[in-house]
Amino acid sequence: MDVKDFEREVIEASRERPVLVDFWAPWCGPCRIIGPVLEKLAAEAEGGWTLAKLNTDENPAVAGRYQISSIPAVKLFVDGQVASEFVGALPEPRVRQWLSDALPSESRALLDQGKAAIDAGDEATAEDLANMVLVDDPANPEAKLILAKALLFRNPPRAEELAREAAAERPALYPKTLAIEAVSRLLSQAARPDDLPDGAGREAYARALQSLAAGDLDGAAAGFVDAIRGDRRYDDEAARKAGVALFTLLGDTHPVTQKHRRAFQMAVF
Repeated sequence: MDVKDFEREVIEASRERPVLVDFWAPWCGPCRIIGPVLEKLAAEAEGGWTLAKLNTDENPAVAGRYQISSIPAVKLFVDGQVASEFVGALPEPRVRQWLSDALPSESRALLDQGKAAIDAGDEATAEDLANMVLVDDPANPEAKLILAKALLFRNPPRAEELAREAAAERPALYPKTLAIEAVSRLLSQAARPDDLPDGAGREAYARALQSLAAGDLDGAAAGFVDAIRGDRRYDDEAARKAGVALFTLLGDTHPVTQKHRRAFQMAVF
């Protein structure tokens, strides 16, 4: 439908069911590509969500309100707020995946709770939530990644296996898989501190590894920063690589990343 009253047809309507807004203009070539894709998916949804089209030329105030600087811009509204968005004419498979991730569902809620549990250090709850999703959707890559994170410190080989399976299902998760594999190697190092090479940074790096093995992520991040400051080149910049792996594993919003990344970057550069 073409939006005539944005507040009523999008904001208020999204409190009843999700509304997908296609911000477009008649002169926009990519808009003519993505438009039919969205219409096809809306028809398949059979009322699960509503597609609304807003001509940015005719509605500059709304476009400005949502900082539309490039079109096509697609935003999903849930409960009156933008829940997810993308810009450009993505191919249909990517739009399908985006919708699957963005639309509210029971599994989506469980996955969000699982991610929050991981960030809070509650691996047991995260494991339970991930397994609940996998019962109904055994190939779910996000659930596998959450489970991999939950098991990493108890069963590193299984965590690596799950992470590789997740990346095979969704290649965008590959950096997380590499981070899990890297942290798994760090845990192996922590179990064999006598095997660490000699050097000025050995003691600080070993302390950081022990913090990591104990599940003290805050102490591990601080320890890797100290090790870099002490001897950045120790063991082929092992502390820098460890810090990168840890922050990649945790993600940008994790409290440990937010607390230590600036100090880490300053130590590196």
